[in-house]
Amino acid sequence: MKIISTNIAQPTTFIWNGKEETTGIYKKPVATSIFLGKEDVKGDEVSDRKHHGGEYKACYLFSADQYPYWKNLYPNLNWTFGMLGENLTVEGLNEKNICIGDIYKVGNAMVQITQPREPCYKFGMKFNSKDVLKQFIDHGFPGTYIRILEEGTVKTGDTFKLVEKATNSISTFEFFELLYASEKNKLHIKAIINNQALPQKKRDRLKHFL
Repeated sequence: MKIISTNIAQPTTFIWNGKEETTGIYKKPVATSIFLGKEDVKGDEVSDRKHHGGEYKACYLFSADQYPYWKNLYPNLNWTFGMLGENLTVEGLNEKNICIGDIYKVGNAMVQITQPREPCYKFGMKFNSKDVLKQFIDHGFPGTYIRILEEGTVKTGDTFKLVEKATNSISTFEFFELLYASEKNKLHIKAIINNQALPQKKRDRLKHFL
């Protein structure tokens, strides 16, 4: 996996249900390295701290390999990397091959795979589509958030080197399916329920399905 774009957002305001809101979803490529901090990416806009940023969502990765799929669906949008709201556009990222809890060295940072992105209304607003949220869920390749175990800088061209493969885990793809499945896979829940790479609240919610 290799970083092919680093992306940062400035605060952008919009009107939603008659109310002005601010978002950091409009990320644009930057030509410099970026600093991965424990709670967020330095200099990046995180407007909604309840749902974005923090230990388990410090930085968002999305696969460059999925861009053709989305460009085909929405050819009239102004496409640049960062379009899916990611801080790092990563070539070769495959959610079926990465697991919750995997640890990687990238640049001079140490990071851990935590949880897939769950799309919200701001994603639909950005794409100007009422269908895009369902399309995102049905497609099944949501990218992933990471936890920053060791802060550091990363830049375009840096590669992810696997340091530790998670045990007793499931893939990010499988976990994303689990989140939205009406019939929960109990074997997958049991495999992930004690994984420290997931926030406790998320694990507690899944316990109710056992």
